[in-house]
Amino acid sequence: MAGKRRESKRQKPNILVTGTPGTGKTTMSTALAEATRLRHVNIGDLVREKNLHDGWDEELECHIINEDLVCDELEDLMEEGGNIVDYHGCDFFPERWFDCVVVLQTDNSVLYDRLSKRGYTGSKLSNNIECEIFQVLLEEAKDSYREEILLALKSDTIEDVDRNVATLTEWMRLWHPST
Repeated sequence: MAGKRRESKRQKPNILVTGTPGTGKTTMSTALAEATRLRHVNIGDLVREKNLHDGWDEELECHIINEDLVCDELEDLMEEGGNIVDYHGCDFFPERWFDCVVVLQTDNSVLYDRLSKRGYTGSKLSNNIECEIFQVLLEEAKDSYREEILLALKSDTIEDVDRNVATLTEWMRLWHPST
């Protein structure tokens, strides 16, 4: 389980929930926010609402986020603490922001069905399936954050979501700021 964090003045932890699109990041983050009363920050929504992007990628059918603008927008909020940040990328966020980093992982057949239902086709669908097969987000998280704060959690079913929320709620109950 993710360990204690480094010294900070935050009274509430920050949690990053990452994983390939379709692994259930927003579903789990929403449920976790309800259970813990932490603030859910969906980076995709934030990018759209605050125009924190450099245009639209026609091939991948998504905004090209401006990572510097996103980090500038979040800095004060993250220093305050009490946030669940939900995004499919993780390597551009400052390590100091997070007390726990969760990588959700989903069986490829389940992920394929979820993404197909969202309307993903062609290279967008295959790129995301390959990302999950090769555990790209898990490797990115391992390269970007300390091992003791990293959790890889299965996210195939609603029971997995419930179990993950319970696990993280318990982690938060035991979390105490460093002095």
